Amino acid sequence: MASPQLALFSVPEVQNEPMHAYAPGSPERTALQAAIAQMQRDLPFEVPCVINGKEVRKGMLCSQPMPHDHAKNLCTYYEADSATVAQAIDGALDAKAEWEAMPWNDRAAIFLKAADLVSGKYRYKLMAATILGQGKNAWQAEIDAAAELADFLRFGVKFVQTLYSQQPTKNSAGAWNRVEYRALEGFVLAISPFNFTAIGGNLNATPALVGNVVVWKPSPMATYSSYIVHQIFLEAGVPPSVIQFVPGAPEIVAQQCIAHPLFAALHFTGSTFVFKQLWKDIASNVDVYKSYPKIVGETGGKNFHVVHESAEIRNAVIQTIRGAFEYQGQKCSALSRLYVSSSVWSAGFKEMFLAEIAKIKVGGPDDWTNYMGPVIGRPSFDKIMSYIEKAKQAGGEVLTGGTGDDSKGYFVQPTVILTKDPNSVTMVEEIFGPVITVFVYEDSEYEQTLKLIDSTSQYALTGAIFASSRAALIKATNALRNAAGNVYYNEKCTGAVVGQQPFGGGRASGTNDKAGSISIFYRFVSPRSIKENFVNLEDYLYPSNFV
Repeated sequence: MASPQLALFSVPEVQNEPMHAYAPGSPERTALQAAIAQMQRDLPFEVPCVINGKEVRKGMLCSQPMPHDHAKNLCTYYEADSATVAQAIDGALDAKAEWEAMPWNDRAAIFLKAADLVSGKYRYKLMAATILGQGKNAWQAEIDAAAELADFLRFGVKFVQTLYSQQPTKNSAGAWNRVEYRALEGFVLAISPFNFTAIGGNLNATPALVGNVVVWKPSPMATYSSYIVHQIFLEAGVPPSVIQFVPGAPEIVAQQCIAHPLFAALHFTGSTFVFKQLWKDIASNVDVYKSYPKIVGETGGKNFHVVHESAEIRNAVIQTIRGAFEYQGQKCSALSRLYVSSSVWSAGFKEMFLAEIAKIKVGGPDDWTNYMGPVIGRPSFDKIMSYIEKAKQAGGEVLTGGTGDDSKGYFVQPTVILTKDPNSVTMVEEIFGPVITVFVYEDSEYEQTLKLIDSTSQYALTGAIFASSRAALIKATNALRNAAGNVYYNEKCTGAVVGQQPFGGGRASGTNDKAGSISIFYRFVSPRSIKENFVNLEDYLYPSNFV
């Protein structure tokens, strides 16, 4: 049984995790290099399913190749079969009552400890797995697997504390009104992507913090880093059955979970196509469920920068390069379409832009001088190269890049396509790679261009407006109100920070439930209002019943 709640506790003050710079000769660079070297010596690792805290090694053995050196596997892993998935669901449900009943301060302590394990003991191991397995350079791994994951856990505790404190402000005489925030009735299915180790942790920690139990299907392309995160949760004290680690095929893991009567919620990050299909499948099962499931998802983007004639050119150039080419354009928020005023384009933007891109080094993430690494795998490489070819066939002009090399790793050069057709294929469809398409508009057509930006894409995740003119910023903000869930002024469209810029978009980009804020936690609780009466009634009649 859980211990009694003997006090009201205040959680520690939360700050964003300080980020290391990894400068030459720094202790953090030495430590990370050692972790990478050790991991390279020991690979491939073998990753089991982890059900009720116990390793399950049966079923099909699959592999996670390193995208910069695809002949080598970072790990092999066992795909869950139907019996393993059933065991995971049953074990989670058996653990639910005790986990939900655990005093809040104890659940909070577990995840605060997990944050300290992420930022301390496991920092470099987790980063090394992200670098080798997901193709991130040191800085991208730092802001993801170390800083953002720790932030999600620490700020999550703070947000839940705030959520629980939100209580009715009015009480009638002789009564006390209060609200409890129950966990959902059933279990949560978490499906995580390859591109952020932190997202995998957060998709599980968010529902678990408020008392839910979770079945976690990690991305096959991030299996090893996800496994380390799960090991961290167990070491921090998450009970063995609360988060079940279930790598496997979607048709086995996801479909079996969403067919269960006690499926309570989907917490998803991934492609729009998959999310829509899961939504349809959940809808078709609605008569099976005990409750209406919550569906929470963040999906794709076709993110934009618009550069007004008043923009400061160098800032717009540098911000655009980072937004487009950091992590090879494989962030949901990555820049994909660029709208530049004709006067700015001809006044130095084009030349500076191409000159700076020409300096970018592309190669393995274990070489510190490489700014860009590989794309995640063969399907991604082939898709990206096919879109470049489609753009050429449609009359687009490749200003730089446009080539790839998959002989050892999946490398695509940073690519800029100039188009005269603002509705060309690479302006409309998501590519998820280091490819941006530029449309140069006449200065006098700024308002028309804003309407164009709003109507071109089905997505609405992120966008950025570059202008020195406050009037231009206001005009764009109003015109693009529904075109992005996160908008930036004179800043790139990537890089949302937990506790600073709640993240998420609308339209085909997801349910906009804002990870990194209190908003997301409302989706994983089922509030119950309680009114307690202290004064007994003497009669059922009201004064109006008397004459």
